[in-house]
Amino acid sequence: MDFSEQDVDVFGEDHDDDNRTHDVQQDGAHSSSPSSSSSSSSAASSSASSSSSASSSSSASGSASSGGEEEVEGNGEEVENNNGGHHGGEEDKDLFGSDNEDYCKTPVISPYTIPVLPTIRNANNPGRGNYGRGRPMNGRGGAGLLPRPGPYPQRQNFGYGPKFMNGRRDERFVSELKLSKSEETLSRKRIALQEPSELAYYSRAEDGEVYFDDRSLRLFKRLISEDIGADLNQGFDTFTEKRDLGSQGFGDLLACIRDKNIPLQNMHFVTYRNNLNKILATAYIRHEPWEMGVHKRNGVIYLDVHKLPERPKSELERRRCYWGYCFESLATEDPRRADGEGIHHVDANAEYCSVIKTKLGAHRILMGAEMDCCDSTDEGRRFYVELKTSRELDYHTEERYEREKLLKFWIQSFLAGVPYVIIGFRDDAGRLVRTERLRTKDITERVKMKNYWQGGVCLAFADEVLCWLYGTVKENEDYILQFAQPFNRLELLQAQSCPEEITNHVEQL
Repeated sequence: MDFSEQDVDVFGEDHDDDNRTHDVQQDGAHSSSPSSSSSSSSAASSSASSSSSASSSSSASGSASSGGEEEVEGNGEEVENNNGGHHGGEEDKDLFGSDNEDYCKTPVISPYTIPVLPTIRNANNPGRGNYGRGRPMNGRGGAGLLPRPGPYPQRQNFGYGPKFMNGRRDERFVSELKLSKSEETLSRKRIALQEPSELAYYSRAEDGEVYFDDRSLRLFKRLISEDIGADLNQGFDTFTEKRDLGSQGFGDLLACIRDKNIPLQNMHFVTYRNNLNKILATAYIRHEPWEMGVHKRNGVIYLDVHKLPERPKSELERRRCYWGYCFESLATEDPRRADGEGIHHVDANAEYCSVIKTKLGAHRILMGAEMDCCDSTDEGRRFYVELKTSRELDYHTEERYEREKLLKFWIQSFLAGVPYVIIGFRDDAGRLVRTERLRTKDITERVKMKNYWQGGVCLAFADEVLCWLYGTVKENEDYILQFAQPFNRLELLQAQSCPEEITNHVEQL
């Protein structure tokens, strides 16, 4: 990737149209000031600095775990969509402020023509195959992605009854969303993502205490390229792994919402970004199971993060996970560490979370998003930067990296308005070999000609899911939304209870 032009005046005019700061906010949203931390999430229009600013050399990349919201070797998290956009009309104004149509200008339209497939003849009865009866087999027949309206049952299973549906039926079953819409159909939908706007933030210290300030926010170290050759194993013996907080972590987000008096009467969903990451990625990645809690209270659907059981990690897997956290420490300023001093202690429990409002299609969303660090401009503004680690690419791994890892990088950064992703590439021994800076908006351009995925398809798919979810769940009832084998549908199951963090939150509103 050539940064020769981008690295000149990186915080200058060439990025002003990409991500604009909300100057006017209404009804609970506050405008970003140069000195406040809220200015970063408006995805300020700058880059991470000159050539030494975070990007050293080539455009190849690979992906592994980051120490952020998700890790897993080769399993980064998010990326940006040049297909998403703001197409708000007069009838679609946001209640908190004006829609920003400059956030992403590329429409969610596929550059490829709709294929016309020949009629499929019935080999067993060639005289009757699709001639004069039934729907043509051209991709438009059959059940759609959304269930049929009304109380009538779905026309499926060919009369054999529910026990034949995918071979199983959970007694908790409430509804399903079959993944039957084609990529081409989804690509024709125009779904907008409103420019994310930060409303609040909070910090979790190493001891687990939560503070409604930015004390845990780290500053990006622009001279990260000087650390090439560093051993990412340093400090592994004293590493404190991240504790699973369960619903308590979601309770911290809700506490921040109450502390900052953020209004919820106009919101449809309150969630961590992690849940939205899973939904958007499912448009293309159909082999990774997940689930989340779904609880509707006072018209607002709260999506609680559920962590699926995992097998114990091997020593190598734990090290690979740690390499992401160690790179985050190398790539951020630490006043406790002297120049040239190695990494002594990394605690994965210290984190900074931004509280962001956005709108996907017609759904207003309030989400918490863990941020790795921020960079500041010469004008005093600051914006967030996503940090990732990856195994160095080769001929055999580059395609998977671009198909899956860049997709996750884009989703994560795009949803929160993070303009840049810094990737540290390492070898199999855990040594940092190079760094690369990617603009979130350029990630989709990188894969566009290869037709690996389209960001607009992810947005359209998520819109279908949210429409189905919001129209199906009932007030004061609790559910589990899951994606499991055979990975051909989303299932909504009845849950027995609601986390006390959500119950207490609703009572205190």
